[in-house]
Amino acid sequence: MVKVEKITKTFESRRKKVVAVDSLSFSAEPKSIYGLLGPNGAGKTTTLRIISTLLKPDRGKTSVMGFDCVVQPTEVRKRIGFLTSDMKLSGNLTPKELLKFYGELSHMRDTDISRRTKELSEYLDMNDFLDKRIGKLSTGMKQKAAIAVSLIHDPKVIIFDEPTNGLDILTARTVTDFLKDYRDQGKTIIISTHIMSVAEKLCNRVGIIFKGRLVEDDTLEGLYEKFGEDNLEDVFFKIADREGVIEIV
Repeated sequence: MVKVEKITKTFESRRKKVVAVDSLSFSAEPKSIYGLLGPNGAGKTTTLRIISTLLKPDRGKTSVMGFDCVVQPTEVRKRIGFLTSDMKLSGNLTPKELLKFYGELSHMRDTDISRRTKELSEYLDMNDFLDKRIGKLSTGMKQKAAIAVSLIHDPKVIIFDEPTNGLDILTARTVTDFLKDYRDQGKTIIISTHIMSVAEKLCNRVGIIFKGRLVEDDTLEGLYEKFGEDNLEDVFFKIADREGVIEIV
């Protein structure tokens, strides 16, 4: 389980002060996919980085499976797989070599690394390029490799930031099917997205965020009933109108 309790994060520059996340709270349960939805710049990525221990909140608390993300970051990292939207694989290593490297960083035994590499490669259809250099791979192949790297240690909690962004339709389908299967295995999954169709396919519950504030937190069915719509896009725009968001980018 993941719990986020009234977290706030502010960034300052010489010109201005920006509240990226404003007293935000939600929870994600095992065997479910929680979707954090919002336009670009809403605070989704900042929130996921706080949960993943990459950033510390100014105020509030986050925990993963009972471990405090600020006080016990090492324990949290053992239990999460985090795929960030700006994780760009490059260089001369192959996916197989990267999986071995990250497996060793997670203190996995060689036999477990080999087993997980085989499992992930077969599921993500990576066998044809497992021994090719990352620099020679397509965008979709790199995304599959990045997913495999983030999950090599078989984490209980999966956090993906814009998991289908920039992918062709076939690769995107592979990723969504993969997340559904992991949900059914009992994993706790959190994704961020601004693509409403992805959220409708995957999520048991969604939180809608504007300007760092969580303005709705409900099941899809609950949102449809509340706003009198039968699709998430129309719900989203009704909420945007209510919140006074004129332009969504």
